[in-house]
Amino acid sequence: MANTNNQLQAIQEEVVVGNYTQKHLDTLKSTIAKGTSNEQFALFVQTCVRTGLDPFLNQIFCIVYNGKDGPVMSMQIAVEGIVALAKKHPQYKGFIASEIRANDHFTAKMHSGEVEHEPDVMNPGETVGAYCIAYRDDAPNILVIVRRDQVEHLIKGRNGQMWKDYFDDMIVKHAIKRAFKRQYGIEVSEDEPTSANPSIDNVSPYERRDITAESDAAAAAAAKQGNQPLPDGSPEQAPTPVEQALADMKSKFKQLGITERDDQRAYIQEHAKPKADAPTLAELKGLLKIMDMHLAEKAAQEQANDELPI
Repeated sequence: MANTNNQLQAIQEEVVVGNYTQKHLDTLKSTIAKGTSNEQFALFVQTCVRTGLDPFLNQIFCIVYNGKDGPVMSMQIAVEGIVALAKKHPQYKGFIASEIRANDHFTAKMHSGEVEHEPDVMNPGETVGAYCIAYRDDAPNILVIVRRDQVEHLIKGRNGQMWKDYFDDMIVKHAIKRAFKRQYGIEVSEDEPTSANPSIDNVSPYERRDITAESDAAAAAAAKQGNQPLPDGSPEQAPTPVEQALADMKSKFKQLGITERDDQRAYIQEHAKPKADAPTLAELKGLLKIMDMHLAEKAAQEQANDELPI
């Protein structure tokens, strides 16, 4: 029983995609991304991996609401997430941002990117706008001012309820997004809804792994090697570790876009040529690690070529 529990824990802590383990994915699917279809969840996870935004740190959120054709997903990036993206810029130097109230003293110098802002703390009045100054080494300050009338259409839009409930936060975030786009080239496109079946290339549906079956298979293999009886209820047709590794290899080939058998053979011969006709489990695991590296390089290249973070 102890060995089975250890095997179960090892499977749960195995990295599946990016830095996410199976346990992380299960937690995301049942909490932050609850209600998403498998395809939507796969897109959300790949977005997190590609941008480096961490949903567990509240940098990116997954919002699901009912549409005419099923659940619709919207990805929302928090201010913390936008700042995290900006900090990746080598010349990042910080920013200041705030809402502007009706009774505040506020003047701006657009040419130098400077403001004078003295809030009337005791009698602020309603929020009439927001501003953000984005600083960058060896570059002029970028000042963006957003008036209330400029975001009225967002208050009436699909995320209108969020704007109504958290107007100050949302208008400041809007100013930050616009300033960071101009200063660092970061454009956060977070208001595009995703249907239950997004037609996006190379997005594999999320399928929760049956970790119980996998641990039973591992226990069965261990019991067989030790000439011990199999535990009751073990599935007779459970995949062996080698079979599982081969299935993983097939999936990774698909993600890499290597679908022709000749190309797959050439890839194996180049990166992990087996010593015998049939590869050992250790050789397969080594190949899978190499494939993970190439998948990470592919994702990084796609991110570098993509003008939009998401």
